[in-house]
Amino acid sequence: MTPDAQLLHEYATTNSQDAFGELVRRHVNLVYSTALRQVGGDAHLAKDVAQAVFTDLARKAGSLSRRASLSGWLYTSARFAAAKTVRAEQRRRGREESFMRESLNEPSTETDWEAIRPVLDDAMHELKEHDREAIVLRYFENRPFAEIGSRLGLNENAARMRVERALEKLQLTFARRGITTSVALAAVISAHAVQVAPAGLAASLTVASLAGAGSGTLTLFGLLTMNKTILGISALVVAGAATTLVVQHQTQARLRSENEGLRQQLEQLSNTVANAPETPVTTNNSLPDAQFRELLRLRGEVGLLRRQTNELAQLVRKPQSQSPARPPAQPAAEEDPKTPDAATRSIFETMARGDWDSFFEKFGEPGVPREIYEKNFDDKVRNLFAGMEILSVGEPTNSFGANMWFVPYKIRLKDGTEKEFRLHVAQDPRTHRWFFKGGL
Repeated sequence: MTPDAQLLHEYATTNSQDAFGELVRRHVNLVYSTALRQVGGDAHLAKDVAQAVFTDLARKAGSLSRRASLSGWLYTSARFAAAKTVRAEQRRRGREESFMRESLNEPSTETDWEAIRPVLDDAMHELKEHDREAIVLRYFENRPFAEIGSRLGLNENAARMRVERALEKLQLTFARRGITTSVALAAVISAHAVQVAPAGLAASLTVASLAGAGSGTLTLFGLLTMNKTILGISALVVAGAATTLVVQHQTQARLRSENEGLRQQLEQLSNTVANAPETPVTTNNSLPDAQFRELLRLRGEVGLLRRQTNELAQLVRKPQSQSPARPPAQPAAEEDPKTPDAATRSIFETMARGDWDSFFEKFGEPGVPREIYEKNFDDKVRNLFAGMEILSVGEPTNSFGANMWFVPYKIRLKDGTEKEFRLHVAQDPRTHRWFFKGGL
């Protein structure tokens, strides 16, 4: 068997991936097992630690190639790397628990937004360009840290630090102006800084911008072509609306015709019943059996037709165009959610039912005592969310790691007020169970 030192020297001098791969295969069990003990059995963290150790080995290959054996160095490195990872995880969990408590105690960002809205843009332009770019990407466009790092030429951790430092500078800028927020500044900006533009604005801006450009690249033919395209789209929209009106008119005419036919049947049946002998029904059946059964059948049909006629008359009196628009049906929550948005819907539906035992059991974060949740979710909070209505659940965005997500939502509480924010959820990599982290 080739010695460790020779394999590491071969990698350091020739960048041989085969040599380094053999070293990893020899020692991966030692490194992974050491890390797994140190991180309390969390397989996901143990994998991160192992990756950090072998990355460090590749970086120091030249100096370590003089060692006869690498086992002792790898064991010590795994222990130190695991301790560092555990400390970082504890700090992260502490920040998220603090964020959860702040979110529960501060149900609205409207007041803070009204305070910072008039001066937000002036404060943003007091920042340096790279800080301003980081805040725009993270909190205006809600992009994950990995994408921000890719755009700014940084890794994910460096991007996160850039954003946090920029946010601190922005908060100091507001403080100099005498403005403080009771809710986290990041939450206020994320919820309100960017609004949805009016429908059709993008198309009209495209035409107007190209037409107004001074370069002359847009010819008269191009303008005519774009105008024809816009007119064609407009014609399709008008045609669709006209088709809807025609179908509605035809439906109403058919209902009126059916209604008239049913009324005529009702009059005939009423006359038949009125002309029938009004002999009371007795136990000795004074009517012949055949007539008695026919009379009962006719009376049943009269009642049924009368009810149908009333329903059709209501439909005729209430045109379809005046019927209130119903919001699009929301998909039902999954019993065992597979995605962040499905988990968000399950969490909210469990809260709306007031089933807090199931909420703590199914969606409580592993390692967080139930007492912490019960303290934060007191009777006031439970009454606030019980009976709420889910209006929408948006597209999830990655938050602090591969298994953690921000999910935009909009709900209506039982007192009629509407709340719009982002729920923070995560998935246990071992059990694939989703759990709640904050964002109410």
